[in-house]
Amino acid sequence: MRLGIDLGGTKIEIIALDGSGKELLRRRAPTPKGKYSETLQVIAALVRDTEVELGQQGALGIGTPGALSRATGRLKNSNSVVLNGQPILQDLEALLQRPVKISNDANCFALSEATDGAAAGASVVFGVILGTGVGAGIVVNGHILTGPNGIAGEWGHNPLPWPQAHEIPGPPCYCGKLGCIETFLSGPGMVQLHQVSVRAEPVEGADSDLVLSAEVIVARAEQGDAACERSLQLYENRLARSLAHVINILDPDVIVLGGGMSNIERLYTNVPTLWGRWVFSDRVDTRLVKNQFGDSSGVRGAAWL
Repeated sequence: MRLGIDLGGTKIEIIALDGSGKELLRRRAPTPKGKYSETLQVIAALVRDTEVELGQQGALGIGTPGALSRATGRLKNSNSVVLNGQPILQDLEALLQRPVKISNDANCFALSEATDGAAAGASVVFGVILGTGVGAGIVVNGHILTGPNGIAGEWGHNPLPWPQAHEIPGPPCYCGKLGCIETFLSGPGMVQLHQVSVRAEPVEGADSDLVLSAEVIVARAEQGDAACERSLQLYENRLARSLAHVINILDPDVIVLGGGMSNIERLYTNVPTLWGRWVFSDRVDTRLVKNQFGDSSGVRGAAWL
């Protein structure tokens, strides 16, 4: 039996899978806010209760924002800041009395989709999270590629490729840089894109003072709203450039999209028709696909660790 934990900022979720990937159980609990030791106790309780209910012990993997520092062995770069600087792997292994695997949540997403999801059977998979933030994971022949610095796939904190004049220097990112891909392709990035676009080039009937969510922008574009359609086309152009950059470096068989923005169905048709102008090849055979497991991919990937 494989157990996976998705350690998020608001909830902690556990899943149990059998050897074939069939779901045996799923539970969740609120994440204690700002309390590291209590967070560990919630994880331990979820594991203990699951194993009691199913009558067997499982191997355990955990997915969480951030990564383990190769310098200190402690967690870094997590948006659940209470975890940063903590020896979470050592503490959990001591608490649970067993080996534990920990990986970045985007890595877990990519592993899930590469193992038995939308990219099953592909040799090289680039799994993208387009949500409140932007990140990615790389899976090669069924194994997560982490790299010597533990940051392989940190695609969201690279500059937007082939920037246009109005995209320079770009919006500020929480990492301290300007113009990171995350600031352009996240959900909040699309909201800001639309506001800037409408104010710069007003469209008759568009309300420049109305902050529209990404979902509303997509819905209005489908209804023929010219301003929203223009914003969505610019988003697709930026995503195409950003993924073309990945294809030029990694040349993956499959790119899988996850996160809230992955629900924009037109991306899977429009982006591949655009990215060829930036890919250094006479033909692009990389497939762009939607995730199979949705919000479950992260916790499933943790189990597959």
